[in-house]
Amino acid sequence: MFFLWVCGCCGALRPRYKRLVDNIFPEDPEDGLVKANMEKLTFYALSAPEKLDRIGAYLSERLSRDVARHRYGYVCIAMEALDQLLMACHCQSINLFVESFLKMVRKLLESDKPNLQILGTNSFVKFANIEEDTPSYHRSYDFFVSRFSEMCHSNYEDPDIRTKIRMAGIKGLQGVVRKTVNDELQANIWDPQHMDKIVPSLLFNLQSGERTESRSPSPLQASEKEKESPVELTERCFRELLGRAAYGNIKNAVSPVLMHMDNHSLWEGKIFAVRCFKIIMYSIQSQHSHLVIQQLLGHLDANSKNSAKVRAGIVEVLLEAAAIAASGSVGPTVLEVFNTLLRQLRLSVDYELTGSYDGTNIGTQIIKAHEERQLQEAVIRTIGSFANTLPTYQRSEVMLFIMGKIPVPGVNLTLPPNELVPQGTQMIQIMLLKSLVQVTMGFQTTNMLTALPDTFLDPLLSFSLINHPEVRLLVLQILLSLIDRHDNRPKFATVCIISDISVLKLKVDKCSRQDNLFMKKHGQHLCRHIYLGCKEQSSSQQHYETLYALLGLLCVELANEEVVVDLIRLALALQDLALCTDEDLTIYNRCAVHALSAAYLNLICQLTTVPAFCQHIHEVIEVRQKESPYLLPEGIFLECPTLPPSLERVESGVLFLQSKIAEVLGGSGYNTDRLATPYVPQCTDEDRLSKRKSIGETISLQVEVESRNSPEKEERTPAEEITFETLKSAIVDSAGMEEQERERRRQVVEKFQKAPFEEIAAHCGARATMLQSKLNQIFEITIRPPPSPSGTISLGYGQSQSRSVPIYEMKFPDLCVY
Repeated sequence: MFFLWVCGCCGALRPRYKRLVDNIFPEDPEDGLVKANMEKLTFYALSAPEKLDRIGAYLSERLSRDVARHRYGYVCIAMEALDQLLMACHCQSINLFVESFLKMVRKLLESDKPNLQILGTNSFVKFANIEEDTPSYHRSYDFFVSRFSEMCHSNYEDPDIRTKIRMAGIKGLQGVVRKTVNDELQANIWDPQHMDKIVPSLLFNLQSGERTESRSPSPLQASEKEKESPVELTERCFRELLGRAAYGNIKNAVSPVLMHMDNHSLWEGKIFAVRCFKIIMYSIQSQHSHLVIQQLLGHLDANSKNSAKVRAGIVEVLLEAAAIAASGSVGPTVLEVFNTLLRQLRLSVDYELTGSYDGTNIGTQIIKAHEERQLQEAVIRTIGSFANTLPTYQRSEVMLFIMGKIPVPGVNLTLPPNELVPQGTQMIQIMLLKSLVQVTMGFQTTNMLTALPDTFLDPLLSFSLINHPEVRLLVLQILLSLIDRHDNRPKFATVCIISDISVLKLKVDKCSRQDNLFMKKHGQHLCRHIYLGCKEQSSSQQHYETLYALLGLLCVELANEEVVVDLIRLALALQDLALCTDEDLTIYNRCAVHALSAAYLNLICQLTTVPAFCQHIHEVIEVRQKESPYLLPEGIFLECPTLPPSLERVESGVLFLQSKIAEVLGGSGYNTDRLATPYVPQCTDEDRLSKRKSIGETISLQVEVESRNSPEKEERTPAEEITFETLKSAIVDSAGMEEQERERRRQVVEKFQKAPFEEIAAHCGARATMLQSKLNQIFEITIRPPPSPSGTISLGYGQSQSRSVPIYEMKFPDLCVY
C-alpha cells in the first residue's frame, strides 16, 4: 500500500504535459486515440506553445520505447497524436517540435517492418504539405532522400506489400521535393548528390510499372488498382519535380536520366527512352526546352564510338523532343545543333566504310552496316524535324551551312584528272543531300532571290551534272521543294497526257517582281541543267517524272511571258536531243525524252490558252497515239515498255514543229524571233563535273551566240579549238612565269638584306623623285584653268599663256544664253 501511495503521489507531481500525453493512450491500443484527452492536449499546446517542444520530445521517447517493445498499436496512436499537433500548431516554437517529429519518423523508417515504414512515410507526407511560418536553418533531409529512394527499390517477397513500400517511397520523395524545392534555407535538393538518387528511383518504378502493365491484367483488376498504380504516381511525381526546375537546375535533373539510360541499356529499346523524354519535354518550362536538346546532343557526341543502336536511340529521342519543343528546341545556337548532327552523320559513314570505330579492325567491335544505315536515316529525319521548327530566314542559313559541308568536286574536293569520286565522299554527298531534302521540305518564301542566293544555288545545280543517278535525283527533289510554294507538286507526280488540266486544280498566282528577277538571273541556268539532265544515260523513270514536275512547277510558279517562251524552246530542244544520233543515249532514254517533251508541251499549251498552239500539239499527240505510242508517256513509262528497234527515222508528222509553234504564238503577241531561235545550252566549267570525257580527249568549247533578229540559223564563227597540246603548253608557260616571278622576288629580298644602306636610300630616293614628277604632271593637267572665250596672251618667242577672265566679263554666243 505504501508503494502504491508513493507512486500515486509521484504521478501527481509529474509535469502537466506528460500527464496530458499519457492520457491520450488507452489501456487497450485497439480502442485507438482518446479523442477527448487529445483535444485537451491540443488546447494545452496552443495555450502554452513554449511546452510544444517538450511534448514532442516526450512523445518521441514513448514512441521509441513502444517500437523497441513491439507495441505497434501505441506507435500508431503516438504518430496520430503527432500529426494532429503538427496540423494544429503554427507558432515560432514549432521548429523544435518538428525536430522531434522528424526524429520519430526516422525511427519508423529505420524499422524493418513494412507497416511502420508506410506509417512513417504517411506522416512525413502530411508534414510536407504544411507551410511553415518560420524558417529552419539547421534541418536536414539527406536521410529521408536516401531512405525513400531505397524504399522505391524494395524487393520485398510479397508483391502487394512490395508495391505499397515502393509507392510509399515515391510519396516520400514527392514530399521531400515539395518541402525543400522552394525553401532557400534548406539543402539544395537539385544538387547532383540528391538528384542522382531521386531521379533513378522514379525511373526504376516507371520502367518496372511498364513491365507489369505489359502483362495485360483483366479489366476488373485494372479498374480496382487504377488508383493505386505506381506508374501513375511515379509519373505525376516526376512531372512535378521537372515542373519546379528552374533554368540552372535543368542540367542536374536531366543528367541522371541520361546516366540511367546508359547503365540499363535503355537507348537500344528506344520506347522507354522516348517516353521519359516526352514526359520531360512536356513538364519543363517551354523556354528551357533547348537546354534538354543541348544535353542530348552532348550525350550523342559522348557516345560517338558506341554501337549504332545506342546512337540511333539517342537520335530518335532527339527527333521526338524536337517535335514537342517546336520553336524553342534549337535555342540560341542554331548552327551548332545541325553541326553536331552532321558530324554524327559523317562519323557513321566513316564507321560503315572502315568497319570499326578507330579505323582498324584489330580488337574493335564489329560494325553492322545495316545498323549504321538505320542510324543515318534517323539523323536525316532528325535534321528535318529541327529544321521544321525554324523560321524561313534561319532555315535558309541552315541550307547554306549544310551546302558548305558537301564536298563538291573541283571546289572543295581536289581530284586528279580522270578519277572517280571516292566511295566515302559519294556517300557523304548523298547523306547531306538527303538532309537538304528534309530541310527544304515545306520551305516557303516570298523572295526567291534572298532565300536562294548564288552561294547555295550554284553548288546545288553543279551536282545535277554528276554522273550518279541518286545524287541527281536528290538535287531535283530539293529544287522541287524550293520552287513549290502552292502545293502543286503532287499534281505533277506522274508524266501523262492530260486532255484538260482543269482537273488538276492548279493554284496559279501572278508572277511577282521578285520572281521575275529570280528567273531573269537564274532561268537560263535552270533550263541548262534540265537539258543536261536529260542527256544522262543512267536516268530512270523516276528521273523523268521529277524533271517533268520541275518543268511544270517552273511554268506554274515562276513563269512570265518571256519564261514561257524559253520553256517552250527548251521542250523543243529536248525533242531535238532525242533525235540527235551523236548523243550516246539508249532507245529507252530517247523515247523517254520524247515523251517528256510531249507531256510538257501539252501542259504548257493549255496554260497559255492559245487555241492554234493547243491544236497543233494535240494533232501531233493523236498521230503519235496511232503510229508511235512509244513516244508518249503512256507507252514508255511502263514496267515493261515496248521499244522500237531504232529511232533513226522518225516521221515528221509525229514531231512538234518549231516554225509552226512560232507562227501561232507570234499571232498572240509572243516574241516570234525568240521562239524561232533554237535553244542551245552554253558550255561552262561545270561540264567537267559530269566526267563524260577524259582529259586526254579533245575538248572543243564552241560558244554559240543566238541571234534574235532572224528566225533562221546563221553561220557562226567557231571559236579557237582548245586541244590537249594547247592546254599542256599553257600549263608549262604558266609554270615558267611563276618560276621567273619567284626568282625576281628572291633577288629583291636579297638586295634589301645585303646591300649597304646608302645604296638602298639612293634607290628609294630615285623612286620617290620619279613618283613626285608624275604627280606634278597630273596636278598640272587637272588644276590648269579651262580655255577662256577671250583667247590667249602672247608672251613672245612664240609662247602663249591662257588668260583667265572673270565669268561676268565673258561674252557668250546668243544661242548659249538663256
